[in-house]
Amino acid sequence: MIIYRVGNDLNLEDVIELYRASTLGERRPVDDSARMAAMLKNANLVLTAWDGNLLVGISRSFTDFVYATYLADLAVRASHQRLGIGRELIRRTQAEATQANVILLAAPKAVDYYPHIGFRQHNSAWMLDAGKQI
Repeated sequence: MIIYRVGNDLNLEDVIELYRASTLGERRPVDDSARMAAMLKNANLVLTAWDGNLLVGISRSFTDFVYATYLADLAVRASHQRLGIGRELIRRTQAEATQANVILLAAPKAVDYYPHIGFRQHNSAWMLDAGKQI
């Protein structure tokens, strides 16, 4: 039975291990503990999924709770994928900010997942890379 919790008071090593076990670690600074700790601490909406004492999923977001929720990370342990955990983490993220739109940038391996669960593609998103001067 999967248990869901809200909050970012988590063991950093457990979070990093989950990112690695979900493949999201390929695109996150999992070898930089200080940066990962700051990412976790500064997110204002974090939901987790637990299989007993094992962290199996995380949804890490930034939200104003009334207009926009940016879902920065959705990670589910590979061994627990295709069980509805990612969908439930998103559903619970929505429930925490019921008036806000959920916005995200899909990981390459997840591009086909989001339309499958009800997201619509937005073709005018833009990104300015860290360190790039304007």
